[in-house]
Amino acid sequence: MWFKNLQIYRLATPWNMSAEALEAQLASHAFHPCGNMDMESMGWLPPFGKDGLVRQVAGQWLINLCLEQKLLPASVINQVTQERVDEIEEKEGYRPGRKQVREIKERVTDELLPRAFSRRRSTLIWIDPQNGWLVVDAANGAKADSALELLRKCLTDLPARIIKPKVSPAAAMREWLTTDEAPAGFSVDQDCELRSDLEEKATVRYAHHALDTDEVKKHINDGKSPTRLAMTWADRVSFVLTERLEVKRLDFLDVVREQMDATESAEEQFTADFALMALELSRFLPDLVDALGGEEVPA
Repeated sequence: MWFKNLQIYRLATPWNMSAEALEAQLASHAFHPCGNMDMESMGWLPPFGKDGLVRQVAGQWLINLCLEQKLLPASVINQVTQERVDEIEEKEGYRPGRKQVREIKERVTDELLPRAFSRRRSTLIWIDPQNGWLVVDAANGAKADSALELLRKCLTDLPARIIKPKVSPAAAMREWLTTDEAPAGFSVDQDCELRSDLEEKATVRYAHHALDTDEVKKHINDGKSPTRLAMTWADRVSFVLTERLEVKRLDFLDVVREQMDATESAEEQFTADFALMALELSRFLPDLVDALGGEEVPA
């Protein structure tokens, strides 16, 4: 349940929607498994168990987008199509043309699709309506955009926008590395990626390597910009910050996990974990935005 990646959005506050109203809207796009002829299906499922599309804990909301996809590789379709084409050539004495091959391929796909295995993936979304955060646990922006696209289809209004800091993450990371001075409450760890702005995009990666060295500073002075930087916040959360203000490899450290109380059921544990995670993120995100000079508020 613990988020591993953060795609961060700002909600207009106050967001005048109740959790009950949100749940009713999500129900219009509840998840249904793929039908025999469906390649994929996407919709909302309860974050845990079978009840409630919105998990509410201390004013924090959690929702779950489920994507089911049929596993039907193109190589399998092409192989069976080729076998059918070869059979026709052997029996009829001619090689099917492009149009006929395309029709054969479509029939093969229709035949194989009902027998294909399915794979499900969940994308969790944390909403803090009071403080105006919407965060998607997704490794890339495209996956997060897909989740928000469906969320917007459910709601008449979703006042969410990407966070825009006053200082770009690349510029801030460059300053932290060249001055050997991390922002208040943060420390720089030992993983980093530097990339040239030139056409060849020359890239240097450091892993488990001291970054307060002349070599790192020389790369930056030579025109390479930081695109990823491993950091720790308040000795409680470690993460990698990217040039797009994505948070990756998020890890809640022992000092946080030690606060978890043992519970009697898996559902109680899930709820307790979510409450603790939301509390930590609600403290971490404002500090991260402040480290980047604060938030650029649209006119």
